[in-house]
Amino acid sequence: MSGEVGSKRIGVREVAAAAGVSTQTVSRVLNGYAGIRDSTRERVLAAVADLDYRVNNAARALGTSLTRTVGVVASDAVLHGPSAGIAALERAARSRGRWISTAYTDSDDPADIDAAVRHLLGQGVDGIVLVAAHGTTPLEGYDVPIVPLYGESGIRQRDAAALVVDHLADLGHRRIVELAGPSDWREALARTAGVAEAVARRGLDLAERVEGDWSAASGSQLADAVARYRADGVTAVAAANDQMALGLMAGLAARGLTVPVGVSVAGFDDNPDAAFYSPALTTVRLDVEGEAEYAVAAVLGDVAELPAAPVLVVRESTAPPGRP
Repeated sequence: MSGEVGSKRIGVREVAAAAGVSTQTVSRVLNGYAGIRDSTRERVLAAVADLDYRVNNAARALGTSLTRTVGVVASDAVLHGPSAGIAALERAARSRGRWISTAYTDSDDPADIDAAVRHLLGQGVDGIVLVAAHGTTPLEGYDVPIVPLYGESGIRQRDAAALVVDHLADLGHRRIVELAGPSDWREALARTAGVAEAVARRGLDLAERVEGDWSAASGSQLADAVARYRADGVTAVAAANDQMALGLMAGLAARGLTVPVGVSVAGFDDNPDAAFYSPALTTVRLDVEGEAEYAVAAVLGDVAELPAAPVLVVRESTAPPGRP
């Protein structure tokens, strides 16, 4: 809603008077129109700040078909990746003068996801970004643009996973295990594709692909399988996220197999705790802020810079085979 000074409600007219411009110019600045002089824009924004003017989004929607709201459909938001993505989307939308409205679903059921999408459409959102999209998530057949957070192609996800495999190969590992995410997730499929591409390119032996559910508990539960593969010459594991890598390292330690002496382990995401795992986790970092900016721009029909390339973060959980 608009701000107030004393008992007086602050509106566009008051902002225009303070900035010495017309109400139309104030409206153009607030709506992000091009062609406004920088000095004029700065005066208007300064007046907005000084008067504590707040845009009334509902009132604005009455005069346009747009609500300036971006919808977000999210599942598994308790995991680091989705929660970081939602926060980044809120910041990206706010930087463009938009709001987000989020509908949560913990299901991979297309009907449940469709219901979440239609709930947001009922609010008049201008577009929808999907966070943690499943392979069954519908992307077409609606009246507004719908895009996954990391893009339909998942190219940077693939590149990031390949960075991990290249790192292990450079250390001298020749036989590895992939600890993959759930096969019905688009992100997991993209990361698996990146692992497969790098394994083939580097001439490595992928001993096995085991599937977890993104949780540390699932990583721990797969420690027995990884320990068996270690006896067959496996010296490294590429995990599809940091949480599964954490669980795996704990499970291996409980079985007397230390990291990285017994087996190297690398993760994915570089979550805030990764540097404090024992040992500190080698992982790969995506430009989540850039991905969010790109996704918001895509649903609004705007242009944004491509997100930065993924970055490998080398820590203590990986080493040459048989060496600390």
